[in-house]
Amino acid sequence: MKANDKIKEVVKNKYSEIAKVSNLSSCCGPSSCCQSDPSADFTTFQDSYEDLEGYIKEADLGLGCGLPTEFADIKKGDTVVDLGSGAGNDVFVARSITGETGRVIGIDFTEEMIKKAELNNQKLGYSNIDFKLGDIEKLPLEDFFADVIVSNCVLNLVPDKRKAFSEIHRVLKPTGHFCVSDIVIKGELPDRIRKSAEMYTGCVAGALELESYVSLIENIGFKNIKIHKTKTINIPVEVLMKYLNKEEFENYFESGSRIVSLTISGEK
Repeated sequence: MKANDKIKEVVKNKYSEIAKVSNLSSCCGPSSCCQSDPSADFTTFQDSYEDLEGYIKEADLGLGCGLPTEFADIKKGDTVVDLGSGAGNDVFVARSITGETGRVIGIDFTEEMIKKAELNNQKLGYSNIDFKLGDIEKLPLEDFFADVIVSNCVLNLVPDKRKAFSEIHRVLKPTGHFCVSDIVIKGELPDRIRKSAEMYTGCVAGALELESYVSLIENIGFKNIKIHKTKTINIPVEVLMKYLNKEEFENYFESGSRIVSLTISGEK
């Protein structure tokens, strides 16, 4: 099995477990596929959805690192696609904005998550929501399909981000745009710092450096790229000291390097 396929398999297995038990854990959570420290604080990435229209508590598994729908400029009647839709959290929020004349599609590569999302939607009775099983690197959607594509703390877990953003570009209409929340590295993060961060939060192993992330999006062909929000993920001193000697600890703080969650958009 190729390295990228192994990564996908690990992530898929972990999210299948999450869907079955419906606990607040993920590859950014207490049962992290990244072998996280069980004593860590795993709410560090999360933003609260509770004040957003369309929020359904049963669909919120605590897997996000931002609120992409807040900045996605979704309009009534839009066709919206959510990549890595999980139990449907962002799908239901997006549907509250598109209204009955819009359409919202959730894509997830975990069968258990699709089943969970469909069960949530059956309770709500929305006829303009669909959940599809699919891989973000090869989306099961035709060209020029969507007005808006959103994603929340998922693209970081995709092994080939160039393929993922190329697929986003393909599926968007000529006037379409994306808005995603994701995890990136600001500055250079040495291996031992990255390891300590991984143990504290998960979700760091696949994170790109911020400038590389933006450059990748630009190279795909997106324009008017805008960073709407960033949040530094602060690793407690006691966690860092488990993995770093004094010199490494001091160098880290002097370097200005940080782990950041960001919400970013771009137009086709």
